[in-house]
Amino acid sequence: MNKNIIALLLAGGAGSRLNILARQRAKPAIPFGAIYRIIDFTMSNIANSNIDVVGILTQYKPLSLMGHIDSGRPWDLCGRTRLVEILPPKTGEEISDWYKGTSDAVYQNLEFIEDFCPELVLVVSGDHIYNMNYNKLIAYHIKKKADATLCLIQVPIKDAHHFGIAEISEEGEIQKWTEKPKKPKSNLASMGIYIFSKEILIHVLNQVAKKGGVDFAKDVIPVMLNKNRVFGFNFSGYWRDVGTIDAYWNTNMDILKKESGLRIKDWQIKTNHFVKGKIGDSPSAYFSRSSKVSNSIIARGCIIEGNVQNSILSPGVKVHRNTAVSDSVVFHDTIIGSNVVINKCIIDKSVDIGNSVVIGVGKSIPNKTFPNHLSTGITLIGKKVSIASNINIGRNCIINPGVHLNKSEYESGTTY
Repeated sequence: MNKNIIALLLAGGAGSRLNILARQRAKPAIPFGAIYRIIDFTMSNIANSNIDVVGILTQYKPLSLMGHIDSGRPWDLCGRTRLVEILPPKTGEEISDWYKGTSDAVYQNLEFIEDFCPELVLVVSGDHIYNMNYNKLIAYHIKKKADATLCLIQVPIKDAHHFGIAEISEEGEIQKWTEKPKKPKSNLASMGIYIFSKEILIHVLNQVAKKGGVDFAKDVIPVMLNKNRVFGFNFSGYWRDVGTIDAYWNTNMDILKKESGLRIKDWQIKTNHFVKGKIGDSPSAYFSRSSKVSNSIIARGCIIEGNVQNSILSPGVKVHRNTAVSDSVVFHDTIIGSNVVINKCIIDKSVDIGNSVVIGVGKSIPNKTFPNHLSTGITLIGKKVSIASNINIGRNCIINPGVHLNKSEYESGTTY
């Protein structure tokens, strides 16, 4: 089955900066925007660009991601000439069999690429929130007669040190490339989206692998700049890397802001509503007379008897009477009791919260165990946590998955 272009989707990252949200699932499989998962955005971009062969390179905690992708049917990527294939590392007895980096993951799957004889290979990440028609990128790559093209986006110069940064000519050719520079001279940041001419890609990957290189940004792109035509494609739409707790929370909140540019309804984002036959079969959300909802997304299967403001609730969430949920993201099947106050929280799946509980109120002290992960007042509640009644939990707290809380006070900045 010959294809002009195929896509390789990198979905193997551990997402360590997302802390307990990524402890039991791959980062791209984390729920987002009530009914989606992070990977849905890249998958939908691929499908909406009529690219119909996708290899998903997964490694860390892949089961929930594999179940979500299933056969590729939700994205119309299954059939005689359409394909989604999960490509785990060729694990054996040696740890060296695991993917060691982004380019190594693709290098280990060169056989998959060769099976389809494409002229072009699109390499994308599964952990970004954005909307892009890749056909514009493809047309630009062909017009420039490029060997490789990187998608670039302008970021605030103060944030540029977090990214791979390109300096380009007037024609768009990348003249200098620096990975996470301490003193950036440009604010054109890599989006982790690449398109390569296949023969060049295979040659360079083999060359880089022999020297121990494993990463596109650190190893492949610098080698190509010396010998090949490498161009930058400027992207001006909405794009966010949701690799931190702050970024994840803020990006969810952007869904609720008309001016943010994050317009899921307009982007034709597809997801798998029928994993385990659950979401697709859920009834419509129920709002009692006592409920009050403003500037929020309430998914199917929710029961709302209290107040919800500026929040995103996934299917099956229950909010009982005289309860106030604000500025929060609540995952599937969580039950919130009566007379509860929840502010600026991310609450994972199947959490049981008793009556008269207060979460996310008090001094904003950085988390003592993970100060680099949690310092802006967000509190994380892990999957299947049980919280007894009459408990106060402060800001920047982390409650680990599966624990039962029965102490009356959990101070801000603490981890349990």
